[in-house]
Order: sequence, then C-alpha cells, then structure tokens
Amino acid sequence: MNVSWRKNLYIIWGAQLIAMIGMSMVIPFLPLYIKDLGVTDITELKRWSGLVVSGVFITAFFATPVWGWLGDKVGKKKMVLRAIFGLAVSQFLIGLSQDVYQLFFFRMVQGALSGFIAASLALVSSNTPKERSGYAIGFLASSTAAGNLLGPFVGGLLADAFGYRNVFFITSVICLISGILVLFFVKEINRNEKTPGNVFDNYRFVSKNTPLKYAMLMLIISAASISMIQPLFALFIEQKIGTTAYLATITGSVFGVLGLFQVISSSFWGRLNDKREIRKNIVFALIGAGAGYALHIVVTGVWELVPIRAVVGLCMGGVMPSLFSFINKCIPNHRKGGIMGIASSFTMLGNLIGPVSSGYIASVTSINFVFVLSGSILAGSAVLAYKKLRVKSEAKRKLSEKDIGTIGEEIAAGSVE
Repeated sequence: MNVSWRKNLYIIWGAQLIAMIGMSMVIPFLPLYIKDLGVTDITELKRWSGLVVSGVFITAFFATPVWGWLGDKVGKKKMVLRAIFGLAVSQFLIGLSQDVYQLFFFRMVQGALSGFIAASLALVSSNTPKERSGYAIGFLASSTAAGNLLGPFVGGLLADAFGYRNVFFITSVICLISGILVLFFVKEINRNEKTPGNVFDNYRFVSKNTPLKYAMLMLIISAASISMIQPLFALFIEQKIGTTAYLATITGSVFGVLGLFQVISSSFWGRLNDKREIRKNIVFALIGAGAGYALHIVVTGVWELVPIRAVVGLCMGGVMPSLFSFINKCIPNHRKGGIMGIASSFTMLGNLIGPVSSGYIASVTSINFVFVLSGSILAGSAVLAYKKLRVKSEAKRKLSEKDIGTIGEEIAAGSVE
C-alpha cells in the first residue's frame, strides 16, 4: 500500500500542476481575448472581464459539492477523470467562442464540469495512510501554488507565439494528456462500502460538527483576505516606484516571490501537520501571514518587499493546506469527497468576495488600508482558530460505524441535537 499511495500522490501532483498551469495561464490575457471578440468600449470591457473571470466560480460553487458527493458514491478516481477531461472540453469550447456571450457561457460550463482540486484532494486524502495525510495534502497544495506561479508566465509566452485563441486549444490538449496519465496510472485503493447519503446530509454533517463548521468559515475568511490583495497589487507597486517602462516585470517578479516560497513551504507544513496538533500550525501560519501583509505598507522601496513577500509565502503555505488537513481528519472516509467538495466551494466563495470587496474598500479608503485590513483579518482569525478548532480526544469523538453511516439520516430526522 505504501508504494501505491505514493505513486498516486506523485501522479496526481503532476496532473494537478498541468491543470493549474492550464487554468491560470489564460487569466492574464482574458481581457485582451474579450477585446478580440468585439468588446472595445473600455467600460464594457471592464464589466465583461469581471463577469468572465467570475463565471467559473459561480457555477463551481454549486457544482463542486455535488461532484464530491457523487465521488463518494461511484468512486473518487472517476471524479478526477471527469474533472480533468471536463476542463479539456471546456477549454476547447472557450477557444471556439465567437462572441463574449459564448465565452461567458463556456466559462460557466468550465466551472460546472471541472472541480479538479476538490476531486484530487478527496482521492489523495482517502487513499493515503492517516498518519501521512497531512504531508500528502501539503505536497498536493504545492502543485497548485506552482501552477499558479508558472501559468501566467507560460500563458504570456504562448499567447505571443501562437495567439490568444490557440492558447485555449493548447490548454485543452495538455489537460487531455494529464487525464490519460491519471486514467492509466492512478489506482483507487480504498473504495467506499457505505452509502454517503445525499448532498444535504453532508451540509448537515458540517453544521453539527463545531470544529468542522468553523474550519469551513475560516476557509472563506482566509481566501477572501488573501484574494482581496491581488487586484490591487500592481497599483500598490506603482505607488512605490512611480511610472516606469518595467512596471509589469517588476510587479510580476515581486508578486511571484510569494508563490515561490509557498511552493517551498507547503510540504514542510504538511509534515508538521502529521507530527503535532494542526490547530497550532494554523494559528502560527495565520499570524505570520497577517503580520507580513500589514508590513507591506511600511516599506519605502519595492525591493524591500522581497523578504516580506518571502515570509508571507512561507506562512501562506501553511494556511489553506493546514485547514484542509484539519477538515480531512474530522470526516469519515465515506464522506471525504462530498465534504471536501463543500470546503472547496467555500474557498471559491472567499475568492469571489475578496476582489469584489477590496475594490470598493480601496475606493473609499486607500490601497494601504486594504493591506492592513487583510493582515488584521488573517491575524485576528488566528484567535478564532485557537478557540474553535479544538477536537476531542480520539476515545471521546470516535463514533461507531453505524453512527457514522447513519448520522445524516439521524440529523434529518431531528434525533441528533
């Protein structure tokens, strides 16, 4: 079994890296693609750019928990394949778009069909020995960070070389190759023997489990706090250095420092989660990330940001993976797909809230205030983590197989208080 779970982990890591590169490399030039489709008015271009980017998250928020539940029912590997091949199909369709309406619709199709991160998390967490699950989730998270780091760079090169439309076709092909690797080389070790109930049972399960409920809330808070910085970062750099011909290069380089150190630290945090109480790791990671974001405003030159961004990246590598590791340890195996799907959908909700709220907040205050606010929320949520992410001892919280299998039905009937 040791060889099998490691082999699965490494193949899924590679497949997820490819998928994340494919998804992130099209984001930087989406507004330019929209312009090529005929939207030239600057106001309309801004509006459609926001809609097209958010279209994926809107449908994914509703679809991911359903796909996760179905993975518990029919097999998690099937859901990984469905997600990666769904991404390949949607990218191909996006490349065929003839106007912005088709583009928006196909982006929503992408959100409805994909959900690769949630599916891979469920497969890896349920097929990895419990004592190594923290490492596996942390290691898997490094592929997401690496993909988001490399994607925009690769996408820019391909767009310049082959044109915007062809990048979507290239993404479709590499996702197809990734799916073929999963199909032939990944084996699902632990298949569910219990019926997972239905999607609403999973939501009830979360609502009745206090640590799990607050972990989900913290996913929303953390994702929103982190993502509210992203749309303002270029403007923040411009404040520090003024107008320059190399503004985009400098912004991309400084922005990428965080992603690089997040890749480096994710596996470390994962191993740490297997060795000591995850709650403590979450607290330290949140405080470090929060302090780092707040410190952005005290620098006088852009290159002073590099060590601060490095520290933030090191800490950020422990926030989301640790929260997912904590959630993984709070749920029975036959619910992992469904509840990991819920966790991923809440993360997407945070990723939607952050950029929307930051634009409004910055318009009535300042960009510096948004950095301080983001850091304060992250550091302040460490208190919430310390107080609410407590779990009872194994002896006290261990449920019988019958209880676990029927908890959804009992909750639905009102017999569990």
